[in-house]
Amino acid sequence: MKYTVASFLFASLACTGALAQSAQKPMSSIPDSVTIKDYYNQNVYDPGDTKIGSIEDVLLDKDGRVAALIVGVGGFLGAGEKDVAAPFSAIKGKEKNGKWYLTMNATKDELKNASGFKYDRNTTKWVPDKQ
Repeated sequence: MKYTVASFLFASLACTGALAQSAQKPMSSIPDSVTIKDYYNQNVYDPGDTKIGSIEDVLLDKDGRVAALIVGVGGFLGAGEKDVAAPFSAIKGKEKNGKWYLTMNATKDELKNASGFKYDRNTTKWVPDKQ
């Protein structure tokens, strides 16, 4: 039995390696880009440099492109916070005083009045918050 399991695992790994070899090759250089760390858990400011929220999640579409950003707005230490979805194009990143800085052309009140979302752990998806 031990040898059967070992043989199965070896065969599975061999097949996985063959599949990986037929996939895209690793990149030899990286295009000009930013990392997800430049967005995830970062504060978002309005054009007047007032903090309006923070990035709670980065959502990818099925092709691996950023589809939306979840912005947490309001509340104190997470209590009473509302999560809203913003298109990736609505949040601009730039460097300010040597730090990464995110801005959005919206006010905190506009975000508070936007449709809210909540994370459903059962489906592992963000769904409309029906409050």
